[in-house]
Amino acid sequence: MAVFGYGRVSTADQTTDNQRLEIERAGYMVEYWFGDTVSGKAHAAQRKQFGAMLGKLRKSDILVVSKLDRLGRDAPDVLATIKTLGSLGVEVVVLQLGKLDLTSPAGKLMLAMLAAVAEMERDLIVERTQAGLARAKAEGKILGRPAKTTPEQREAIVQGYRAKQSVSALARLHDVSRSTVLTIVKASA
Repeated sequence: MAVFGYGRVSTADQTTDNQRLEIERAGYMVEYWFGDTVSGKAHAAQRKQFGAMLGKLRKSDILVVSKLDRLGRDAPDVLATIKTLGSLGVEVVVLQLGKLDLTSPAGKLMLAMLAAVAEMERDLIVERTQAGLARAKAEGKILGRPAKTTPEQREAIVQGYRAKQSVSALARLHDVSRSTVLTIVKASA
């Protein structure tokens, strides 16, 4: 039985040292340490060091992480990661959850509840965002990127194009890109 530790940070100017220290202070003697510097948006399976660690884990080994989000990008990814580790016979301990083995029956229950709460929170965020956008539209606010041109400039671009001015000349004249000119011309057709 070996104790593995895993840490993840998002940027190169960060290190996983604090996560390892937290695990060791909790009483775990880490024999094998793996750390990734990768965005939390990357699935666990896409992380180089996590993949290398999976290749070394054996039945009865213990994997310790400081926080649940180190194991995956979202609830489904965390659940899949825990399932994979459980099928290998690896005990998974997340210090944030009080040293609970997530591959045990009680750990699986806790994980399912956490996943359900996380999914509900994501749904609520989407609902609040949609409600906010609808309210802003109802108040007459213009959403999205500001237009690069005024209605007068757009009309001048269309007239110039119809008068056979080149797209490049129109772009220089109105200080916009060629693609903006083409977008305006196509919209008027």
